[in-house]
Amino acid sequence: MSTVIEQPPAAAATTSPAGSFGRLVRTEVHRFRCRRFIQFLLALGVVGWLAAVIIGLVNFGNPTASDYAQARQEVDRTVAEQAGYRQQCLDQSDIPEGASPDQFCPPEMHASDFRVEDFLDKAPFDLETAGQSGAVGFGAGAAVLAFLIGATWIGAEWSSRSLVALLFWETRRFRVLGAKIAVLVGAAALLGVLMQAGWLAMATILRATVGTDTPLPDGFWGELLGTQGRAVLLTAFAAIAGFGLANLVRNTGAALGVGFVYFAIVESAVGAFRPTWAPWLLTSNAAALVSPGGLKIPIFDGNFDANGNPREVLLTNLHAGMYLAVVLAVVVGVGVVLFARRDVQ
Repeated sequence: MSTVIEQPPAAAATTSPAGSFGRLVRTEVHRFRCRRFIQFLLALGVVGWLAAVIIGLVNFGNPTASDYAQARQEVDRTVAEQAGYRQQCLDQSDIPEGASPDQFCPPEMHASDFRVEDFLDKAPFDLETAGQSGAVGFGAGAAVLAFLIGATWIGAEWSSRSLVALLFWETRRFRVLGAKIAVLVGAAALLGVLMQAGWLAMATILRATVGTDTPLPDGFWGELLGTQGRAVLLTAFAAIAGFGLANLVRNTGAALGVGFVYFAIVESAVGAFRPTWAPWLLTSNAAALVSPGGLKIPIFDGNFDANGNPREVLLTNLHAGMYLAVVLAVVVGVGVVLFARRDVQ
């Protein structure tokens, strides 16, 4: 008889380490919070907010009754000057019979066409007129910060090769990029909300110190919150754009270079040589996304209406949002596919 020694069965080889997606997301959150350049960008945003508040306090003021009286006199003088220019044009122009004088000469102006506050040396802060523009401005600032954060979030890991080390712990590449994108989108949305909250805090300070106490019109807060919500969406889009570009070129600096070339050179060239392409530019759609009611873009292609104005194309909020989403899906999708198929070294 021979003795047969049974060996214990070999442990089944695992193709991927155990661990939930939530654990991977928590790890990425910790990595995101520890990124020093991201901390620097956020600190820079706080400094920018403080500077904006100080500039606002310096440039706005509480005018006296005499200041308003002087401003009204300036309005009357401006109206009289415009009336003189119009009359001079009417006397010298050969206007065809039956034609409107406004087609050849400046239109008639009245004092009600001007805001007295525009003629003050230091006008009071008016939340009604500044609310929408402030939300759009803070949204643009948040989008720039989010683009930088998104680019450095993945670009730094490509440069330091820490992404390669991460794949030894979690080999499922789609899960790795999915966790990074989820963390980035959440952080960008939080950044957008904080920036809009910063605008409301700044507006409250200015209105209480150097602003007017005029009651706000009905529906003001609904329209403002709608603009702020779309600005938060734009911030998330910008973060994804930075991430997608940096993941394609595998370098933060190269991604920023691509962004600079597109916005500074390509869009300017398109505006000069292909004006009919203006509705398809990223900046046009970004502005249309946050602008209340969308954005009307004049097309300077040689076609004019009866009043001599160029034709306009309306980009609605929905159209702009869908267009930006499709562009970002293509950029990020190509990067994800290449990341899953290419060798990572």
